[in-house]
Amino acid sequence: MDLRKIKKLIDLLEESNLAELEIKEGEEVVRLSRVPKGTAAPQMYAAPMQQVAPVAAAPVAVAPAAAAPVETGLPAGHVTKAPMVGTFYASSTPGAPAFATVGKQVKAGETLGIIEAMKMFNQIEADVSGTVVAVLVENGQPVEFDEPMFVIA
Repeated sequence: MDLRKIKKLIDLLEESNLAELEIKEGEEVVRLSRVPKGTAAPQMYAAPMQQVAPVAAAPVAVAPAAAAPVETGLPAGHVTKAPMVGTFYASSTPGAPAFATVGKQVKAGETLGIIEAMKMFNQIEADVSGTVVAVLVENGQPVEFDEPMFVIA
């Protein structure tokens, strides 16, 4: 699909009261979504879409004592946890400075990092304002849902 067509679709979405717009042209699909102000904006993409059959999750038993040591080793402050499973990236491009480093002052809503999940890049934003006390994940590291990533004091 031509980039000019995609730009026209974006303009159409902005001018209308639509929340979402999806256009299929052959095997190409463009899906645009409008996000209310104050929430993280999803990445827009143009790629062939495939349907994936749902997979049933196997039940996993976790002992409460196993989770306790992870929480006790964290410095004092607000813990920002991974909202999804994916690969963590500290910066937007390889070689670029990290969004958040220890000692950096951040404001609520400021980007701390990115998690790539299913070819989508999702910004991880600070929940609170303060100083980054600890960065608990490394660039390129896989993260699990609810895994502690940053401590902000």
